[in-house]
Amino acid sequence: MASNQFFFITLAMVAIVFLPTIALATEYIVGDDSGWTIKFDYQAWAKDKEFVVGDKLVFNYPAGAHNVFKVNGTGFKDCIKPPINEALTSGNDVVTLATPGRKWYICGVAQHCASGGQKLFITVQDPNEMSASAPAPGLPTPTPGASTPNSANGILTSGYQVVMMAMVAIGAVIAMV
Repeated sequence: MASNQFFFITLAMVAIVFLPTIALATEYIVGDDSGWTIKFDYQAWAKDKEFVVGDKLVFNYPAGAHNVFKVNGTGFKDCIKPPINEALTSGNDVVTLATPGRKWYICGVAQHCASGGQKLFITVQDPNEMSASAPAPGLPTPTPGASTPNSANGILTSGYQVVMMAMVAIGAVIAMV
C-alpha cells in the first residue's frame, strides 16, 4: 500500500512540474489559412505574436512546391539557401522552438525567397525570463462563455484548458492517496 501511495505522489509531482510547460506550448500555422506560400507577408503575420521556447511552427504547403530552410540573418537577408539535405520538405513541417533568440526561415525553391518574399523572421522568448505578472504569451485570453481550443490566429491548441484538466486530474490522484 505504501509503495502505491509513493507511486501516485511521485506521478502527481512529475505532472505538476512538466504538464504546465507542455500544455502551455502553442502551435502556430505559419501564414494561417494561406500556409507557406509565395507573395504572403509573413512579417505582418508574426508581428503581434509572442513566440516562446516550446512553441511550434507548422509550415503547411503542397509537398514539392516549397520547402523550409532554417538560416542565419545573412542567409535570410540575401536568400542564401543551405545545402539541400538541410531542407524540410514534407509539406507539413513542424519546427519546435527549442531555444530563445532570433530565428529565420526561407523557402529555397526557385526565387520564392527573393521575388516572392517567402521568408519568416521571429524572435523567441525564454518563458523563464518573462515577467511573472504578464499573461502567458501565445495563448488566447479566455473569454467567459467562449470555447477555448480554436484555430483563430493560427493557434491550434489552448494550454489553458489542458492545464486546468491536468490540475483536476492531479487533485483526484492526490485525493485517492
